Amino acid sequence: MSRPQPAGEEPPAHLDDVPPVPSAEEVAAELEAVADPAEPADPADPADPAHPADPVGEEPEDRRHPSTVGGLLYLFVLAAGATGVFIAWSGDWRLGVRWIGGALVGAAAFRLVLPRRDAGMLAVRHRLLDCLLLGGVGAVLLFLAQTIPNQPGT
Repeated sequence: MSRPQPAGEEPPAHLDDVPPVPSAEEVAAELEAVADPAEPADPADPADPAHPADPVGEEPEDRRHPSTVGGLLYLFVLAAGATGVFIAWSGDWRLGVRWIGGALVGAAAFRLVLPRRDAGMLAVRHRLLDCLLLGGVGAVLLFLAQTIPNQPGT
């Protein structure tokens, strides 16, 4: 609740640092200028930073195959894991868990021997951490599938 300023009186000194508030028309004009540029950017324009020029020899983006050896090995690991899930679902849970554990241990081995540029989707973190996590979870699954005793009625 501020009192109105008399005609000859200056505003307090602490208000000198406050920037003026733009009017609604100024805000609308600025938003319109940002939302509707005068010239639309040409997607093939190499000078446009939003669309850098394609490097020479690069394949088109609609490619449907893995671009690295690790990508292909990742698909094998994924297929082995899916096979394990199917086997476990169809009744033999021990064999299914062994497939999943073996797939994870295999993924750890692939990640260990492949360089980062070739590892594809197997490279998520640092090599040592990837190998420890994949191999550790795979080894634990193999251990549990071997050591869990049979339950009565199964």
